Amino acid sequence: MTALVVTGAPAASATAEPKIKVSDGVTQPVFSYTDAIREHVRVQSPVDSDGDGKKDLIRVDIIRPKESAAGLKVPVIMQETPYYDDPGVGYEVEKKTYDADGNVTKFPMWYDNYFVPRGYAFVSVDMIGTRLSEGCPTSYGAPDVLGGKAVVDWLNGRATAYDDQGAPVKAAWTTGRTGMIGHSYEGALGAAVAGTGVQGLETIVNIAGYTSGYENTRINGVLTWFKDAAAWQSERVDKDPAEKCAAVRQKLREDSDDATGNYNAYWYERNYRNGPISKARNIRASVFAVMGMQDRNVVSNQIPEWWALLPSDVQRKMWVTQYGHLEPFWARREVWVDTLHRWFDHELMGVANDILRRPRVDVQLGPDRWITQADWPAPTRTTTLRPQQDGSLGRTPSTGTGDYLDTAQTEVAMADDPATANPHRLAYLTSPLKSAMRLSGTPSVSLRLKLDKPTANLGVLLVDYGTDTRINYRETGQGRAQGLKFIGGETCVGQSTADDDGCYLRAGDNTATSGFNVVTRGILDAQNHKSLSRQAPLTPGKPYQITWNMLPQDYEFKAGHRLGLVLTGTNDDFNSNVDGTGTGDDVEPGTGAKVTIDLAGTSISLPLVTGTPIKK
Repeated sequence: MTALVVTGAPAASATAEPKIKVSDGVTQPVFSYTDAIREHVRVQSPVDSDGDGKKDLIRVDIIRPKESAAGLKVPVIMQETPYYDDPGVGYEVEKKTYDADGNVTKFPMWYDNYFVPRGYAFVSVDMIGTRLSEGCPTSYGAPDVLGGKAVVDWLNGRATAYDDQGAPVKAAWTTGRTGMIGHSYEGALGAAVAGTGVQGLETIVNIAGYTSGYENTRINGVLTWFKDAAAWQSERVDKDPAEKCAAVRQKLREDSDDATGNYNAYWYERNYRNGPISKARNIRASVFAVMGMQDRNVVSNQIPEWWALLPSDVQRKMWVTQYGHLEPFWARREVWVDTLHRWFDHELMGVANDILRRPRVDVQLGPDRWITQADWPAPTRTTTLRPQQDGSLGRTPSTGTGDYLDTAQTEVAMADDPATANPHRLAYLTSPLKSAMRLSGTPSVSLRLKLDKPTANLGVLLVDYGTDTRINYRETGQGRAQGLKFIGGETCVGQSTADDDGCYLRAGDNTATSGFNVVTRGILDAQNHKSLSRQAPLTPGKPYQITWNMLPQDYEFKAGHRLGLVLTGTNDDFNSNVDGTGTGDDVEPGTGAKVTIDLAGTSISLPLVTGTPIKK
């Protein structure tokens, strides 16, 4: 076993102060969590999001080894979130607690407990307009992003921060090397700040964070959240009096344009792939990304489409899961903590460990079944399948037509009992597979159709028909959510104090045995088939060829199972029936249009890794 002192640690002295220590490629917990320095500052942002004539100050809570007050320079792990008030952070929805001096005594999640003893500072940032930060939250808008960027700038000596008395404070204790980490909104903020090209942000860990806000509340012109979601989200995370940000929220309502579902300047600002504030091509930081293939909040195209735009020299790593909107800490804790530890040590401490020699991507194919590979998606070939007049799904074109009515249905209702005629869907199945077959990447669908109305919501499902025990990503409640369930007991991560024990409930895969499983789906408002920015109603009775991408997936179809293509209308699983108060009608009830499909021009194209060709 070898040990070394990382560059930036102080020289040995008579007081024998601890130094950053590395053994077996990872930093060791040689610093006292109990004795760590806890402090807070307010960083000057460049924006006035609430229009009060003053630039907003961003609250930053800090915990760092006490040795950093005596010359030890430490890197930073930073979490910026709007969720410290409501609903809280993590699966156990934790919130900050404070002492009489206003310093945090309990930080949500485990990053502080684990990494501070190993020589890191943990910096907890209240997103603009939330908790103790000034301003108004703008639902992923430019102020949300630029507030976080200002904190990275301060850590690198390019912005100003103040203490409670208004005196300037410098971050003299840090190397400036910063890594942002977070789930959902938090992950999106990391991606967005990285896309500004800010210097000093060395790595980001984007866990199920979106990269283009348009798909967070609508997909291809179809609203998938309730109306006024942008204003509701801003209000939800802000505990200030409602009147303070009323004008900001009214503008969110107007600019997001729920009436049409079109892409516009509002959504362009919230596009972190190639928008005006953040661009993937500007990213300097390395990227560790996690995506849940059955995520409803942040759909599965969010990471891959951004990933493909990253500069080729950006170091990167990815986990691909079959869960919904979850963090791997709750699902695969020991492996996740070890992997993240090695990643931060390499990227922020400069430790020469094996993290980049390991396979780049971990892929979950089922309950307790993980594989590794060099990149994502895996190398594939494209197989095109075509619906047949007899209800089968094969390789050759077929003649004939079929029709259904566009109504709102759940995916289970759409896919169930495919042999039974249903006026609201068409179902086509392959023969049983002779060998296992794996999908990896983004399927596409092409429909030749006619409508009897100017538009319809077009829904397409790819279904695995065959009895199996799978991740149950649909079930919620009673300790279950997004594919996991509590299994009893706790595990403790890092060091603890009386106020912050660093211990968390154990969770495991929540599984269910079923006769079929919806693998992935495609959704489109037909009048947006040419452009997401403007509607072009269809001429009733006129044939159209409409082609679009479904949501990405990585999934194994087992031998003996059958692939199913279900053509249908409005997808009620993406059709929230809440309006922010817990009641309300579906935002997309279905148009009632009759959709007539011409089988000769209809197909689904699948990126397949292995398996024999499908024959009729």
